[in-house]
Amino acid sequence: MAGAAFGLALAAAFLHAGWNLLLARARDVQAATAVVLGISVVLFAPVAALTWDVDREVWPWALGSAAFELAYFALLAFAYERAELSVVYPVARGLAPVLVLAVGIASAAAGEIAGVALVGAGVLLVRGLRHPEGRGVLLGALIAVCIAVYTLLDNRGIEHANAFAYFELVVGVPGLVYVAATWRRRGARALRSELGWATLAAAVAATLAYVLVLLALDRAEAAPVAAVRETSVVIAAALAALLLGERVSRTRLAGATVVLAGVVLLALA
Repeated sequence: MAGAAFGLALAAAFLHAGWNLLLARARDVQAATAVVLGISVVLFAPVAALTWDVDREVWPWALGSAAFELAYFALLAFAYERAELSVVYPVARGLAPVLVLAVGIASAAAGEIAGVALVGAGVLLVRGLRHPEGRGVLLGALIAVCIAVYTLLDNRGIEHANAFAYFELVVGVPGLVYVAATWRRRGARALRSELGWATLAAAVAATLAYVLVLLALDRAEAAPVAAVRETSVVIAAALAALLLGERVSRTRLAGATVVLAGVVLLALA
């Protein structure tokens, strides 16, 4: 994996853990998610317009990715209202590169297979052995499927557009749909109550994290990029304990660390 792609994916990991933390600590997670999406789309629309470069071939990939992005954000908001960040996040981000790799498992190297095994073991530890966190793990697994599918689609789509233009195509329509749906269900007051510095910071971090991953995908294959990006699992687990007051047991933290080890092995394979 090229050094530039590795650096871009690693920077995206830090940003991703940060905006998920901000989202998880919101009073109304679904409304906060809608605000973050709305700000992201509006804030970076001028950048996309000024740098617009899109081929006709982008549409199948962009439309498919947009559908799974919408499902991803809806599931993420649903999960953070019902399960702990330190469970959902490691499972979702840890399983995603495994699923991406599974698409090309026939040509997988020994190091990649070992990485998959470590991620699986780590997810089991995060789930818990004595008191399993079944709901959080199930939601995390569903989110992982969305991440894996849109990563594979983005790996092809980014060949036909520049990063900011592609971001607007993929996140713009789902973002506006999510905002409209939340407005209808919760009302304008719920959205206004979540406007603030935290949602603004989350919107900037979420957008930059996604754009950095697109730039990395333009320089490397999907599996190692997805793997390096998921190093955020340990960051998220630590922040959940420090800032959200979650009881992150030694077993759960060890599981997140094992997931990280598997991710790194996948990246180096």
